[in-house]
Amino acid sequence: MDVHEILTLADELVFTQTGKHLDNLQQDILRGACKGKKYSKIAEEFHCSEGHVKDVASELWKVLSQALGQEVNKFNFRATVERLNFSKNFLFNKVNKDLIYISKFSVCGDTVHYGEEKERPEKKGRERKSKSDKADRPLTHPSKKGDHAANSEEDKKSGLWETKTRFLEETRFWRFASFYGRTEEQNTLEQWIVKESTRLVALVGLSGIGKTTLAVQCVTQIQDKFDYIIWQSLRSSPPLKELLTNLLKSLSNQSERESPADTEDQLSLLMQSLQEYRCLLILDDGQMILSRGQLAGHYQPGYEDYGDFFRRIGEFYHQSCLLLLGWEPPAEIGQLEGENAPVRCYQLKGLSASSAGEFFREKELGDEETWPDLIHQYRGHPFWLKMVATTIADLFSGGVSEFLKYEALFLDDAFKQKLKQQIDRLSKVEKKVMLYLVTAEDSVTTSALVQELELSLSEILNAIKSLSRRSLIEKITQDQETVFTVKPVIQQYLTSQYSGNLA
Repeated sequence: MDVHEILTLADELVFTQTGKHLDNLQQDILRGACKGKKYSKIAEEFHCSEGHVKDVASELWKVLSQALGQEVNKFNFRATVERLNFSKNFLFNKVNKDLIYISKFSVCGDTVHYGEEKERPEKKGRERKSKSDKADRPLTHPSKKGDHAANSEEDKKSGLWETKTRFLEETRFWRFASFYGRTEEQNTLEQWIVKESTRLVALVGLSGIGKTTLAVQCVTQIQDKFDYIIWQSLRSSPPLKELLTNLLKSLSNQSERESPADTEDQLSLLMQSLQEYRCLLILDDGQMILSRGQLAGHYQPGYEDYGDFFRRIGEFYHQSCLLLLGWEPPAEIGQLEGENAPVRCYQLKGLSASSAGEFFREKELGDEETWPDLIHQYRGHPFWLKMVATTIADLFSGGVSEFLKYEALFLDDAFKQKLKQQIDRLSKVEKKVMLYLVTAEDSVTTSALVQELELSLSEILNAIKSLSRRSLIEKITQDQETVFTVKPVIQQYLTSQYSGNLA
């Protein structure tokens, strides 16, 4: 991150915490901290006393520490912000949004001003109740830390009512960069979620392909269609009971009393809320509840009850939608999905050449006529393209042609780590199939796999199906025959890292 990006993030955090943007001295303090300047030097450049700079800095570090839930000081400020910026969590940044940090969760409330012509959202299909009936109110929080409750007498008089849209997420945040292309993908998701009222949507794809970024972009466009929006990461592999407890606290004003002890009762109460309100639930990092070493879609031991949760969401009538993001879909998605069914799965692929080209222009790469070759080699994968574009800009002065002279694809440590995480999840049968595809000189047919590998047709087909759901192999039609191959980046990674042995 450059200093401008760091200051932008810091300004958002300070505004979130205090309602005020960074002033000039605060900006100079943070800029100086990034460059290792002493307070005396900052004071000299700002034409004020060193004592004043220290006082302002002390208060600034306190505000940032409170916003991030960890100690921030002059010496760790830059590293802390950069680390948080790249963590796989979520900051929803939009005008008229209040961010409320509460212990384990960050809750984003959409504060809505309702005049005489607008009423506060109530349960759909029911007679609207009086504003004093707290049982049917969405959960409310103060709009800023230290403020009075949003439903106080003063707020009632001013017509200010708290929240229609809320986000749940872990303490750290992620800020997405520029959004490139994805118009078709976004339109499809909006069609399914809003117009077709699909109850369960899985958005799956390789790590770094842009699932979260696309979901965020989609939510910004459709948020006014929902009474509640809740975003929760499954990164820490929460048991279903813990997830349901968090969701119910948000949806049912359960903060003042305990959630039902029985998971079945919790699930029934959640389904009731999804029927009464129109809710959009987004669960990110869905792969974290799924098992390693098995075919795609199988749950970790102890997490099998998620299967009933997803099945209930997909099969039972309600007016809400669950959007699940992950590397692979749970088994229930494949069993329930269909063109006319209320369950859908969208496998996200790479960016188009035109969309990826926008990113290359931003990076000021040269030799535009060679960009399509580079984009094809890396299959339009946003993260892969970002890594290679940065390398070309830094080491080849932006010359794509010079870079392409080298036949081997560039794989840095970040590439390898992400790919390793996904390869490590494969079953033994999948690894055998992958190894054969990698070592084959050309694309491979199903019949060739059956002939060459000591596996049954059922094992081969299940492995191909699983690898396809993991986005690790490509299916191509050649001469009216279906063949399979491996993406060049994955092929080179497996060849260099495993030397013919994936066991």
